[in-house]
Amino acid sequence: MTLSLAVTQPAPPAGDNAQYQPGVCNIGPAEIARRRRAGHVGAAAAVGLLAVLVVVDAPSITRLLIALPAAVSASGYLQAHFRFCVGFASLGEFNFGELGEQQHVADAQARARDRARGLQLGLAASLIGLAVGVAAVLLPV
Repeated sequence: MTLSLAVTQPAPPAGDNAQYQPGVCNIGPAEIARRRRAGHVGAAAAVGLLAVLVVVDAPSITRLLIALPAAVSASGYLQAHFRFCVGFASLGEFNFGELGEQQHVADAQARARDRARGLQLGLAASLIGLAVGVAAVLLPV
């Protein structure tokens, strides 16, 4: 018997056909691009920080610091991939228009589903960041 920790959810709609779906999809193309950029910036920061720590020969435990930018990177990439903003979920909002044009989610059950999905993605990003940090500590440099 196998145990799956993943919650099966419908795939978010792609492209311009995207619409708000509680717990599934709450951002459109402009917001997705913003999350993807955050992922790139976090990844660059993690790699840069690791390089600096290795060059200055910092104690290996200090390499755990890259967990923070790695978690930021994972969060950005996960939100872009799943078309779901954790911050909007916590605020009860969604946005399929231009940046800054959020709309409020009126239905309480929909907001609850969004918050639950936001917690899942936040936890996943944190665990990925921690795993990257631990891997950096264990690097034989």
